[in-house]
Amino acid sequence: MTVEIRQLPAGLYFVATPLGAARDITLRALDVLASADVLAAEDTRTLRHLMQLHGIAAGDRPMIAYHDHNGAEVRPRLIRLMQEGKSVAYASEAGTPLVADPGYPLAREAVAEGIRVVPVPGPSAVTAALTVAGLPTDRFLFAGFPPAAAGARKSWMAEIAKVPATLVIYESPKRINRTLYELCEVAGEERQAAVCRELTKRFEETLRGTLGELAAATAERPPKGEIVLVVDRGREEASEQDMETALRAALEDMSVKDAAAAVAGALGLPKRDVYQAALRLDRDED
Repeated sequence: MTVEIRQLPAGLYFVATPLGAARDITLRALDVLASADVLAAEDTRTLRHLMQLHGIAAGDRPMIAYHDHNGAEVRPRLIRLMQEGKSVAYASEAGTPLVADPGYPLAREAVAEGIRVVPVPGPSAVTAALTVAGLPTDRFLFAGFPPAAAGARKSWMAEIAKVPATLVIYESPKRINRTLYELCEVAGEERQAAVCRELTKRFEETLRGTLGELAAATAERPPKGEIVLVVDRGREEASEQDMETALRAALEDMSVKDAAAAVAGALGLPKRDVYQAALRLDRDED
């Protein structure tokens, strides 16, 4: 592999970096990291290690830490360097910059100053999780991290639960079980979901099931590592008449248990309620 070193036009280059596997980086990302006048990173140690793995020397180029805690202080310096004609490559800790990291204020100020902003796309935990979740991907909402405060969390969950799109949520392993149980209350425990853990890393794992099943599973075996939660979109609530019509048709050639399971899955209704309705209909038929 040959890294191309060339003069980059002045501007801000957002470089996507691997989630775990170092070889997931793109060739263009390596070229930009080798060529930029200034290197900025959420964690300079992580970026330096990644560059060393791929044989790229920082040399005497500035490597500047830029993160949530020093953004207000460092942003003016980075903007000034770009205004002086420098190319600045910014890499987040992992994945695509601006997706749940401090890149957004930097991009906003660069755009406001008329500075060229260039994406160098690559790995993203959002798209990686959608790929393996087994849930609809034609429309999705990246909801980021849930708020910490109880009241704000409840309002946030109630709002996103109604969105007619697959939900992608980042969560800490310490709070994932709490989040799953809270989503059960707001969105219903029958909604399908997937807990994607340590994507592209050695202990990568995807747990699939209903919110209720995943809440129980993570209570029994708390997960570790980076987590992305993917939740199926909500469905319009079926009426009681819709349920009865579907059950009558299903009971013609299915057992009560199988008919209830099939209708509950098709209409997105609680299995217990549908099963009780199926029992009543079956008795009436007798």
